[in-house]
Amino acid sequence: MTSYTDLIAAMTATEAGFAAHVTDDWRQGRTTYGGLSAALCLEAALKAVPDAPPLRSGQFAFVGPAAGELEIRTQILRRGKSTLFMGVDLVGEQGLATRAILTFGAARESRLAHLDLPAPAAVAPDEAPDFFPEGRGPNFTRQFEFKTAGGAPIGASGPPDFRVWIRHKDPAARSLAALVALADALPPAAITLFPERAPISTMTWALDVLAQPASDDDGWRLMKSRADTALEGYSAQDMAVWDRAGTPLIVARQNVAVFI
Repeated sequence: MTSYTDLIAAMTATEAGFAAHVTDDWRQGRTTYGGLSAALCLEAALKAVPDAPPLRSGQFAFVGPAAGELEIRTQILRRGKSTLFMGVDLVGEQGLATRAILTFGAARESRLAHLDLPAPAAVAPDEAPDFFPEGRGPNFTRQFEFKTAGGAPIGASGPPDFRVWIRHKDPAARSLAALVALADALPPAAITLFPERAPISTMTWALDVLAQPASDDDGWRLMKSRADTALEGYSAQDMAVWDRAGTPLIVARQNVAVFI
C-alpha cells in the first residue's frame, strides 16, 4: 500500500498549484476516497501558505469523481490580521472533483471558555471487534484500523448510528490533514436503514476543528456518525471525532445522496 505519508511526500509543485498521484489503495469505487480528497486540499493550502494560522473550519463539495492524476489549485480569498480564507479546487481527468473553502484563524485572547461535547461510552479499541467483516469495505479502508465501539455494526439493520475506533495504519500520519483524511472514513450511517445494498455518495462535508491530538498518543480516534434524516433521496448526518482521552477534535455535518 501507499502510505499517507508517502503519498503526501510525492506531491509536486506545478504552475497552477500542486499535483498528486493517488494509487488504487486510496480509492472508493471510481473515485479517490473523499476524506483523502479533503486532506489533499488542506495539504496543498499549507504548502502554498506555510505560515497559515491553524485551520478552524473547512467546507468541501464533492462535485465529481477524482480519478487519475490530480491537480490541486489554491487561491487566497482574503487574509486579515488573524484569519485566512483560502479556496482550493481539486481537479481530475473528468474536471472539477472537489471544491473547498478553508478558514484559518490565529488564537486570540478571550474571556469565553465553554466545552460541552463528551465522548460517548465505548469499549477500549483493543477489546472491540472489527468493524468491517473480513474482505468487506472499499479499497481505502485497508489504510486504517476499524474497531466497533457501539451503535449498529456494519451490515446490520438498526438505528442509523455508528460509533467506531479508527486509526491510520501509517504511524507517521499524525498531522491535522491526516486527521481530516481519517475523519471521513466511516460509511454514511444511513446505510443501516437500507433494506438491500444500494449506492450512496457524499455530496458535501463541513467540519470544524476544535483541537489537535497530542503527537505522542496511540493514534486511536473515536468517531460517531448518526443519520438525522433520510428524505427525498438525501440523508443529513452528524459526525464527531475524539481522541482516546475524550478530547473532542472535530465536529462535522455531511449531506449524502442515497439511491434507494
